Amino acid sequence: MRIEKCWYCSCNVYPGHGTMFVRNDCKTFRFCSGKCHAHFKMRHNPKKLKWTKASRKYRGKEMVLDKTFEFEKRRNEPVRYDRNLWIKTIQAMKRIQQIRQVRKVRFHKKRLANLVKKRETQAEKELKKHAEIVSVFGKELARNATLKAKGAEKKKLKLKLGPKTEKKQELEKMEVCTTTAA
Repeated sequence: MRIEKCWYCSCNVYPGHGTMFVRNDCKTFRFCSGKCHAHFKMRHNPKKLKWTKASRKYRGKEMVLDKTFEFEKRRNEPVRYDRNLWIKTIQAMKRIQQIRQVRKVRFHKKRLANLVKKRETQAEKELKKHAEIVSVFGKELARNATLKAKGAEKKKLKLKLGPKTEKKQELEKMEVCTTTAA
């Protein structure tokens, strides 16, 4: 059983599914859905539609150059049946799939790390561009940050003391107030 790829969006086309278009020069095109077939007939470029694999590769969101993709190429050479060869082939397919998965994860982590760096540099550029505004509000922000820090310290003290000790402290304060008033 051979699982074909859709010519337009590159998704899997299983036997008995999808449509096939054969041009006058005998070039065949398989499509997973009517959507892909319609886009093909309207001569839309798959690179320009964001949902296709071609566009993801074109924009650098998926791996393009990888040795594991060479194993996927279609080979029409008939091979004499050999049980050991088939066993080795199936084991190799599993191993290649694992390698591809690891490389894919590594590729995405690297791509996301680059995006984070770009965002940081854009934020730094924005700060440099509006430095005079930042300097005016920077003093207020620093003051607010110190007030928040003091408030957090008080909360920590209350948590450390516990509810019973807080009540005792309040009672002591009340006693001190009544003795000073008398």
